[in-house]
Amino acid sequence: MLGARMKHRTGYLIKTNDAGEIVMARKDYLGQLRAGKELTRGQQLSMILSLSIPAILAQISSVIMQYIDASMVGQLGANASASIGLVASTTWLIGNVCQAMAIGFTVQVAQQIGAGRNDLARSAVRHGLLFILLLAAVLSAGCVVLSGQLPGMLGGAADIRPDATRYFRVYAFAIPALAINYAASGMLGASGNMKVPSMLNILMCFLDVVFNFLFIFPTREIQIGTTAFTMPGAGLHVTGAALGTAMAEVVCTLVMLLILLFRSPMLRLRREKAAGSLKQELRTAGKISLPVGFEAVVMGMGYVMYTKIIAPLGTVAIAANSFAATAESVCYMPAFGISQAATTIIGQTVGAGRKDMNVRLSRLVVGVGIVIMIGCSTLLFLFAPQMIGMLSPDPEIRALGTALLRIIAFEEPFYAAAVVTNGVFRGRGDTLVPSIMTLISMWGVRIPASAWCAVHFGLKGSWAAVGLELVFRGVIFLVRLRRRNRRL
Repeated sequence: MLGARMKHRTGYLIKTNDAGEIVMARKDYLGQLRAGKELTRGQQLSMILSLSIPAILAQISSVIMQYIDASMVGQLGANASASIGLVASTTWLIGNVCQAMAIGFTVQVAQQIGAGRNDLARSAVRHGLLFILLLAAVLSAGCVVLSGQLPGMLGGAADIRPDATRYFRVYAFAIPALAINYAASGMLGASGNMKVPSMLNILMCFLDVVFNFLFIFPTREIQIGTTAFTMPGAGLHVTGAALGTAMAEVVCTLVMLLILLFRSPMLRLRREKAAGSLKQELRTAGKISLPVGFEAVVMGMGYVMYTKIIAPLGTVAIAANSFAATAESVCYMPAFGISQAATTIIGQTVGAGRKDMNVRLSRLVVGVGIVIMIGCSTLLFLFAPQMIGMLSPDPEIRALGTALLRIIAFEEPFYAAAVVTNGVFRGRGDTLVPSIMTLISMWGVRIPASAWCAVHFGLKGSWAAVGLELVFRGVIFLVRLRRRNRRL
């Protein structure tokens, strides 16, 4: 029987059996970086892809959950879809805030591991999880209190407000699980383990399907071929979609925590002398997270403002906007996966003091992100009708949603440039200026341009304005990366 022992050697991970015999060895390019070894271009690319692919799958799985909710709720009618679409921008805001909470500690974990200070990395894990849980509980309570007034504040029609309130309230109760999931998966990723978060997020999608079937629809007869059976159901409709997603998140978050705290070779809990200063860790986390959090809040307010801009366009426009945003996110999620890998790689090069590899890898990882997004945006343009068709049976919503996706497809590579470059900056602990740049792009370009275009050209014009902003953001991020690399 194979033992669970893992021995680390310079540039390799070696697994042995109970007799001490080597049974598996594979190259560990992150280990080579930490040890000061040189990597060829092929090895650099292999490392980026090996870390990015699991992260991409994890990101896509989160979008598939949105697809599952939207598709199942879409069968209940346009009003049900619009009720979720109304609060979607707010849930994105909260999700971004939860990610901002985590980033300050995950970057520390990556940099401490890169410097060979695993005890300090474990200290950041322990303190970070407790601090994030506390903040998330406060955020959850505030959102529960706000849930009754939110749909009205967003300008939603009276007939969709009750469902929107119920959906958001359930979401609010699950915020602590969401925040800890982001933190635990980010910390595992910072250690180089992207596979476990990816597999658990895929499991989350499967559980979401199961729970949604049970909670959204009433008990009913289902026939598969010649076999008929009774499918039990709670018949909770929109509320059931939120409850199914929340339960899937809770289950997978618990498993993620168990693996992080008891199975991770680098980060699992140990009986060791306390290392690290809570005060210093919080100060460092604040320096990294506060700009990101401020960006998340103000960007989220921008998304909420955008929702208010399009709300007067009617129920069909709200539903089409929500479905198109969900479908588009399948396209750009690979960029966020590569960005997560970039933060891990660059964070560890910073900790290891590898300025040479820092610059080379930053260029390569951004290039990989842009190339992959060119392919994804091509597929988005070609298969836009099918992607929207999976979400809604309404022909009017399908036609408008398809047009929106084909408008935005041309700008996705620029969005990827901004997203992946931001991951590089975060790995370096450089978050203030990129956050300011993002806010200028959102509030100086997207919001005013969208408001003007929505009045004169409707929802299609508004999405064209969003595309313009994505191009602007991608360009300014690439310019800053080039300038910062010259200074290293």
